[in-house]
Amino acid sequence: MRKGILRLAALSSAAVLTTLSLSACGDDGGESQGPGKIGVILPDTKSSVRWENFDRPFLEQSFKAAGVEYDIQNAENSTQRFQTIADQMLTSGVSVLVLTGLDSNSAAAVQRKAQQQGVKTIDYDRLTLGGVADYYVSFDNVKVGEELGKGLQKCLGDEDANIVYLNGAPTDNNATLFSQGAHNILDKVTSYKKVAEQAVPEWDNQRAATIFEQMWTQQNGEIDGVLAANDGLGNAAISILKKNGRAGDVPVTGQDASVQGLQNILDGTQCMTVYKPVKQEADALAKIAVAVLKGQQAQTNGTTNDPQGKRQVPSVLLTPIGTDKSNIKRVVDDGFVKKEELCTGAYAAKCAEAGIQ
Repeated sequence: MRKGILRLAALSSAAVLTTLSLSACGDDGGESQGPGKIGVILPDTKSSVRWENFDRPFLEQSFKAAGVEYDIQNAENSTQRFQTIADQMLTSGVSVLVLTGLDSNSAAAVQRKAQQQGVKTIDYDRLTLGGVADYYVSFDNVKVGEELGKGLQKCLGDEDANIVYLNGAPTDNNATLFSQGAHNILDKVTSYKKVAEQAVPEWDNQRAATIFEQMWTQQNGEIDGVLAANDGLGNAAISILKKNGRAGDVPVTGQDASVQGLQNILDGTQCMTVYKPVKQEADALAKIAVAVLKGQQAQTNGTTNDPQGKRQVPSVLLTPIGTDKSNIKRVVDDGFVKKEELCTGAYAAKCAEAGIQ
C-alpha cells in the first residue's frame, strides 16, 4: 500500500512537471499564462521600417511583461498570406486577434470569420472600414495630416506657391485621413494652389518617384512644395528634385521619423516629418489586448467613425508630433532612433548643431 502511494505521488509530480514544461514552451517567444493567446498580424516591411524595427519588439516586450502567450507575424504585403496567417492563428486557438490590414475588404473578411468563432478583434494603426473590430488603437490620423499641412505651411510661408500631394495607398484608410487633415490646413491658405494630387499604390517608393517625376514634367518644374504622406514618399520626391538640381529649394514633408527622413531634415532637403511615438501605441494596444484576453473591460479615450460600417468604434487615439530641426532631438532622446544610426559620418556635426549630444 505504501509503495502504491509513493508511486502515485511520483506520477503526479511527473505530470505537474510535464504540464509546467509544456506551458513554458511556444514557437513565438511568448509565455503561456492565463486563457488563450493574442495573435498579431503586421502588414508588411515595405511601407515603413516601423513594423519590424519598432512595433514587433515593443509589443513583444509588453506581452512578455504581462505574462501572456502571443504570436506576431508579418503578412509581407500579401493579402493571401494575411488570410493564411489569420486562419492559422484562429486554428491555433487565439482569443484576441490584432490586425493592421492591407486593405479593408480582406481585413473585414478575417474579422467576420474571427467573430463567428467568438474571437475578439482589434484594429491596430489602421481602421478596417466595414469591419467588426471591437477596438481600434492608433494615432489621430486626421491630426497627423494636419501636422503635415502645418509643417509645409511653416516651410513655405504665405507667399504664392504651387503644391502637389503624394498621398499614401488608396486602399489604406489612414492615407485618406492624412490627406483630409493636410487639406484642412492648406486649403485655407488662399495663396496656395494645388496643381497635382495622386495616391501612391501600396506606398511604393519607386512608383512615388515615377509619379512625382511626371508631376514635375507636367508642371514644367513649377512646383513649390510637396505634401508627401511619409518619409519614404518624401525621399522619392527628393530624389527627383536632386536629379533636377532643386533639392533643398522645394520643401518636402514626411512622416514616421525614420533615420532617412531625419537625415534629410538635417541635410535641409526635407522640411519636416511627423513623429509618432510607436512605443505609446504598442503599449496602448498591449493594454487593451491583455484586458480583452482576461475578459475585462478595456479603457478607451474616444470613438472613431466607420462610415462604411455605419458605427462608432471604441478607440484609443494618441497625439502625433510635428518634427523639424528645432525639436528633432526628442526623437533621439525618446530612444526611437539611436544616435549612432542617425549621426554617422557627416551627420555627426549636423546632429551637434541640432542639439543632439
